[in-house]
Amino acid sequence: MTAGDDDLNWRIEQACREGWPAAAETVVGGWLLRQSGGRIRRANSANPLRGERGAADGVIDAAEAFYARHGQTPLFRVPDIANELEPALDRRGYQLEGGTIHLLAGIDDLAEVRDEHVTASPVPGEDWFAARFRMGAYDDTDRRVFREMTGLIVGDRAFVSCRRDSEIAALAYGVIRNGLLVVESVETDGRFRQQGLGRKTVGGLIDWARRAGASAACLQVVADNLAGRALYASLGFNRELYRYHYRRKPHEPR
Repeated sequence: MTAGDDDLNWRIEQACREGWPAAAETVVGGWLLRQSGGRIRRANSANPLRGERGAADGVIDAAEAFYARHGQTPLFRVPDIANELEPALDRRGYQLEGGTIHLLAGIDDLAEVRDEHVTASPVPGEDWFAARFRMGAYDDTDRRVFREMTGLIVGDRAFVSCRRDSEIAALAYGVIRNGLLVVESVETDGRFRQQGLGRKTVGGLIDWARRAGASAACLQVVADNLAGRALYASLGFNRELYRYHYRRKPHEPR
């Protein structure tokens, strides 16, 4: 990996964290411990920071104590670019979860997709929230956490929706950090799939970011989400940067 690649990867890490902020954060041994409540993993996991990081066992002990105080199971988000905890997590029996890819594209390399039914707003309306919760398996706690999270986002942001039959059929939101668009929360209602609405919605977000002066765009997509990966490739997201997965502490027998 070149120094330029390393700089870019850590810039992406920071931008994606700021695009999905946590309610509480504390730094321990070069790791950022994030906590929001609910089941959303990104806002309730330990994430590595750039630079020198502490000894594995000390970091894990501190994270376990932190999440125990909040009544949560310790969870580590482990990117390929900072995977030095893996042997210690293995020894402690931490279980592997998920697998996600970071994709990047220059803003001028992305397709121009416009649709009169796609609109963008700097704040999410109640219809946007209602559609997001309808499309995802959110319980009451997750709904509250998601609302609070979106309220913590600062700077340039847009909440985009695509309407069909007078209701929101697809949506997403985006945040611009230092010229980089972070694409988040892309969803299409199951009743409206296979109509290209996800592509039009993300295209609307890209159009907003292009007009706002963004120079590049990034996103995270689950590795086995083949439909999502095909959608993003069709828009021009063809550069894979790195991947990450989660490691969760096993439940202790009672």
